[in-house]
This record gives sequence, C-alpha cells and structure tokens, in this order.
Amino acid sequence: MCGRYASFREDQAIADEFAVATVADDVRLLPPSWNVAPTDGVRMVVERADRATGEITRQLRLARWGLVPSWAKDPSVGNRMINARVETVADKPAFARPFASRRALLPADGYYEWQAAPEPPAGSPRGRRTPKQPFWIHPTDGDVAALAGLYEFWRDPTKADDDPDRWLVSVAVVTRAATGAMSAIHDRQPLILPADTWSAWLDPALGADDARGLLDVPPPALTATPVSTRVNTVANNSPDLVEPTGEDLHA
Repeated sequence: MCGRYASFREDQAIADEFAVATVADDVRLLPPSWNVAPTDGVRMVVERADRATGEITRQLRLARWGLVPSWAKDPSVGNRMINARVETVADKPAFARPFASRRALLPADGYYEWQAAPEPPAGSPRGRRTPKQPFWIHPTDGDVAALAGLYEFWRDPTKADDDPDRWLVSVAVVTRAATGAMSAIHDRQPLILPADTWSAWLDPALGADDARGLLDVPPPALTATPVSTRVNTVANNSPDLVEPTGEDLHA
C-alpha cells in the first residue's frame, strides 16, 4: 500500500512540470510536506472544464487523501479508501466511476514504505518485537513522481446549496504489485506514470477500457533509502525525515 508520501516542491515548479494552466487559490495555501498522511489535503493535477469558459484545462487542485464515494452517507468512509488496487480499480463500486472519467496525478517527491524485521530463528527466546524499518523511496533521477490517482466529489447533505464547503473533493492513490528490489520492502507500491502517459491518463474523454492499458506501464528506476523511524509519527514533518540512515537499495 501507499500510506505516506512527501510533496515539497513549489507550486510553480509543479505547474511548469505538468504544464498546468490554473493553480487553485487553496493550493497556494498548502505548505510543503515531508510526511503526507491519509486525510491530509494534497495537490492533484486534473483536467476539468474551466468554470468561466467551459474549456477543458489542466489544473492544480486541492483534495483530501482518502476517496469518499458520491453515494457515501458519511465522509469517514474515505479513511479506509486511500488506495485503489490496479487489479480491481475498474470493477470496485467505489472506484469504477472515477476510473472511467476522473483520473488525477498526485505530484510527489517520493513515498515511504516499511520493511518488517526478519523472523527470529525457531526456538529463540521471545522479546520485544523489532520495529519495522522505514524507507524513503524516490525516483533515482530526482524527477517528480507522478502518482496515479482517482478523485471524486461528495455532497454534504447537512450544508446549504449556497455553502462553499458543501462539496468535498477526495482522492485515492492507485497501487500495483511491487517490482524488483522494492518487493523486498513491501509487496505493493504506487503506480507511478511516465510523462508520455500523463495526457492520456488525465483525459476525461478516455474511457475505462482504454485507461486499463496505462495500468501496466513499467515503473521508473527507484531508490530506497533507509530513514529514521521519526517518520512513523505524523506530527513530525521536516526535511530531515528523508535523511539516510544506511545504504540505498536500487530497482
């Protein structure tokens, strides 16, 4: 799964990288984060109709991490829907509709995954369990990681029609089976899309059948850097979280 990631590049750098035409005002208020966690506000790149002209434009928008289906009775259901698996994304009721027409890219500098400690030999005395080792996993070339995402709109029935907060925009990260050396850390990893697939993935006119082919693209070269367990606590959010504590792994 993908349960934490980092996104600390400046808005303008992201806008330039993704050829974004419009950056939403609330996005500009979002600070950089080295420890993005579920239910946090996140930046996402989408292609939507411009409110003024109706023209489809590429936009940098704000969403809450954890997809809330439009039919949900309560937004808390999104707390359990931070990831969508490529194997079932086109079929699961919560993800099928957004997969067909509401696909997004989540700009990330990298993500975190935790490797369980080896099991002790049989007959070893019981003791305190060794904590999992966190890894900072990022593109080896330093480029942005475009995490494949799905987004949805949820209407809060308790709010009036003229309340600007009546709509909640939420997003999930699409995940795949881990590849190469990354599979030794965890069995899943986010689907990271290369630049030559971005336009197709974001195109709301591209249906689910054609979008399926983008789920199999090979991942970029990744480097896994062991880091401090300070990242385990969501309150810790600073550049030192990605500082290495050991040797890198490459895939």
